[in-house]
Amino acid sequence: MEDPTGLLIRKMIEVDLEQVVAIDQVSFSLPWPSSSFIYELKDNFSSRSWVAEMDRRVAAMMVGWLIMDELHIATIATHPDYRRRGIGKKLLLHALRAAKAEGVTRAFLEVREGNHAALSMYRNLGFAEDGRRNEYYKDNNEDAILMSLNDLGHIQGV
Repeated sequence: MEDPTGLLIRKMIEVDLEQVVAIDQVSFSLPWPSSSFIYELKDNFSSRSWVAEMDRRVAAMMVGWLIMDELHIATIATHPDYRRRGIGKKLLLHALRAAKAEGVTRAFLEVREGNHAALSMYRNLGFAEDGRRNEYYKDNNEDAILMSLNDLGHIQGV
């Protein structure tokens, strides 16, 4: 579904992979190998993979895993050219709505403690800090903040 700004959020498909991998590589110091995204699309039945498209480009991507009645946000990133426009938030809200329609009641994720933009977005959506994984990220031993959203029905627009 396209919004008035020209943003289209849809399921990720194979032709998106080159752009998705490029977004992952410029966004994270420990990016996924392309084979992981291929696995998510072709072989992981619990995977829910989405892209936000603008100007005929993949502006943002997200992979989540549907496990029972929970959605684990595995990765989400916006291309640097499209950051600070609310695209990541719209993509996440879309994924949460879709998951709720499949019976999901709770979402959770891990985020680097130094990723202040992501932490702010998650907190604004109602995610709460549940704990941390000490030295979780092996590139710099940064802690991961564990966050969850325990009631998808209380997010505006979900």
